[in-house]
Amino acid sequence: MLSKYLGDKPFWKITARLALPIAIQNMLTGSFQLIDTLMVSKLGDVALSSVGMAGQWSWLLNLVSFGLCSGMSVFAAQYWGIKDYKSMRRVLGIALSTASVIAVLFFVPACFFPTSVISFFNKEAAVIESGSAYIRIACFSYPAVMLTVILSGFLRNIEKVRVPMYVSAVTTVLNAVLNYGFIFGKFGLPELGVRGAATATCISSWTGPVLLLLISAFQKNHLVQSPKDLFSFKLHHIKAFFQRAIPVVCNEALWATGIVVLNAVYSNMGYEYYAAVTILKTVVDLAFAFFVGLGNACVIMVGKSVGKGSIERAVNDSKRFALLIPLTALVIGLLMVCFRVQLIGIFNMGNNISELTVNTARSIILFVGLEMPLRMIAYVQVVGIFRSGGDTFMGMVCDVGSLWVFAVPAAILCSKVFCLPFVAVLIIAYLAEDIPKSIFCLIHFRSLKWLKPVTSEGIKGKEEYFRSKKQI
Repeated sequence: MLSKYLGDKPFWKITARLALPIAIQNMLTGSFQLIDTLMVSKLGDVALSSVGMAGQWSWLLNLVSFGLCSGMSVFAAQYWGIKDYKSMRRVLGIALSTASVIAVLFFVPACFFPTSVISFFNKEAAVIESGSAYIRIACFSYPAVMLTVILSGFLRNIEKVRVPMYVSAVTTVLNAVLNYGFIFGKFGLPELGVRGAATATCISSWTGPVLLLLISAFQKNHLVQSPKDLFSFKLHHIKAFFQRAIPVVCNEALWATGIVVLNAVYSNMGYEYYAAVTILKTVVDLAFAFFVGLGNACVIMVGKSVGKGSIERAVNDSKRFALLIPLTALVIGLLMVCFRVQLIGIFNMGNNISELTVNTARSIILFVGLEMPLRMIAYVQVVGIFRSGGDTFMGMVCDVGSLWVFAVPAAILCSKVFCLPFVAVLIIAYLAEDIPKSIFCLIHFRSLKWLKPVTSEGIKGKEEYFRSKKQI
């Protein structure tokens, strides 16, 4: 009976093989921001807040690239299930071409109009000056970030999950060493403060795609292909790709933009509050690595089964992940609550952070830790199940609709009209997003309308599955 809900031995064996390396990789990737935040926190509240605000622009880029990668995964995982390597390479080529355009769109404002980008989040002169200095350098890492996300995502889809993990380990260590050297002037390097953090980010970010390509060339896996194989796509291939990918990219872009608006609301309530949000985000990003690992395992396993036409297996595995990920969130959330004082203490070892920032961080980490299982109900549905099944549109509706219709208006009203305390505004915004989204996602999940295969084998398997259900 327990295996029906939490999975049998083969389920756990495959999940562990896929999820653990991906979780470790994302934890290492999350360490990028952690290292920046820890070291910059020694420079004080203004520096910490400004780097956090500048990081919102690159975070938005990360989510758009994640959306593009998810769109690619809809095809890549299902094509991998039927070993259609030619189509997989073509999808990778379309994703890389699109990623190049997106990287330029983010680079130009950050490089040439940095004060405009930072002033969206905060109007204080000191914060704008510090944040602009950071983002003007950090923007040169954006193409590398896009490449790393797409290449790593493709490797995960073909179940080469260890390669991105190894590369992330190298780049994280390099980032830590360079951060220490450039921020504080160690190892004979110049002391650059927040500009040093940006310089370290650029160098370590470009190391990622270079190592991914070198290792893949040595392994001779499907990532390294001739330009002819990658870019041999035609107009109808692009159209088919974007029919599935555009809802995902729009989903991530609009959701990320909504979060940016919320962060602007928070930061304009005071830079000390936003320093607390920066601490919260760093802690949550590290905890989130486990869910990214499980979510990617869900995409690979469910998507592969859907592509092969093994619909019953796909549905059973989706039910297991729908239960497993919120249960994991309960455990991790409680750990965050129990160790929140110690976690905040890591950022305040030099007593450079104000008491208001520390107390605010303690309160919001308590709430977010307790609320995490609710947030993960919708996460596994949108990112793991709906997309692997081929349904990218409904996930966008649930994700973006709940944020823009409920959470953003609620935050603006509570802060600007009702003048509620900062912690109350954040709590209301979280609940206004997650409660309706979880309800809508569970209804759609139960309907099985998210099963939309892109392969002929998957379409045939879906027809047979529903035919057998009617007979019962």
